[in-house]
Amino acid sequence: MPAAHPINSLGFAKPPSETRVVVAMSGGVDSSVVAAQLAEEGYDVVGVTLQLYDHGAALAKKGACCAGQDIHDARRVAEAMGFPHYVLDYENIFKDAVIEEFADSYLAGATPVPCIRCNERVKFKDLLATARDLEADCMATGHYIQRKMGGGPELHCAADANRDQSYFLFSTTPEQLEFLRFPLGHLPSKDATRKLAAKYGLAVADKPDSQDICFVPNGNYASVIEKLRPGAAEPGEIVDVEGNVLGEHRGVIHYTIGQRRGLGIGGLADPLYVVRLDVDKRQVVVGPKDLLATRTIPVRETNWLGDGAFTDQVEREISVKVRSTRPPAPAILRPISETEAEVELLTAEEGVSPGQACVFYETGGSRILGGGWIWKGR
Repeated sequence: MPAAHPINSLGFAKPPSETRVVVAMSGGVDSSVVAAQLAEEGYDVVGVTLQLYDHGAALAKKGACCAGQDIHDARRVAEAMGFPHYVLDYENIFKDAVIEEFADSYLAGATPVPCIRCNERVKFKDLLATARDLEADCMATGHYIQRKMGGGPELHCAADANRDQSYFLFSTTPEQLEFLRFPLGHLPSKDATRKLAAKYGLAVADKPDSQDICFVPNGNYASVIEKLRPGAAEPGEIVDVEGNVLGEHRGVIHYTIGQRRGLGIGGLADPLYVVRLDVDKRQVVVGPKDLLATRTIPVRETNWLGDGAFTDQVEREISVKVRSTRPPAPAILRPISETEAEVELLTAEEGVSPGQACVFYETGGSRILGGGWIWKGR
């Protein structure tokens, strides 16, 4: 009986040439390096790029991922490395699953994170299903996060904390994690990725990273929402927490929790911050900074990646992120049901906003335990 083939770099007991991997290619340097590296290692690589919106439309912007130039760049990498490349039109799916909710969330006074929804509802759902249809053994992406084996596949932070994308991937399910691979997660820096791109002779080696949300030109959320929801920017009152009118605003969609600048209510003794958005009354509520401090956070649509069932314990000590740019902070997680929980921060944080994610981490370690969406509560 012939000896079993050693485990290859993607975790399969067969030669790379017999291992088909679909690579999600955005046209940027990260996913291009993943595709090139796997092709060089001899894997049966199939590159797939999603067209997420009409790159000639007003919503798109120069340099945005999954628009015209990026599709061209992904195709060039595939041609240079000699593997097939397909462009799939996901415009309608992306609009329905991501952009529409983004607009509605802002209109409801929340601060959405559409990049998470895109991973959850498009890349790791429809694209992953397409990869299975192509009879792939797995799907690889250019995300900076690590997949490690414990009792099963676990999600861990990237080796480079400055590039870690765990906040945007908390909703990855255990079933999806079985099929996904993240070949860049162990790299020490983005510079290491660019050196690999240069090694493979990729034209995108020096391509700048994409900035902001891909379909939001210049970070101007309000302009996109006004295009999607005409009449959304109706003016209203700026009031203090006692209801006293301090001024007028130009539309709730122009404001976010924690905002201080651009309120147009100067001349007051102490600085004021946006502490609440009352969409029904079209009011922006402002107050002193200490009102932004939050200790208790209700979360829903939870996704659990830890060991055992989510509701196995009454409470557990974890660390959480309530902003992608903040380090994990100590907290207590109290499951309410399979999909809802209460998170108690041991130290109050400012600017916690409905619509953002609350991501769970093991205390003192690198493992992501899941997370949920912050909401206003009952």
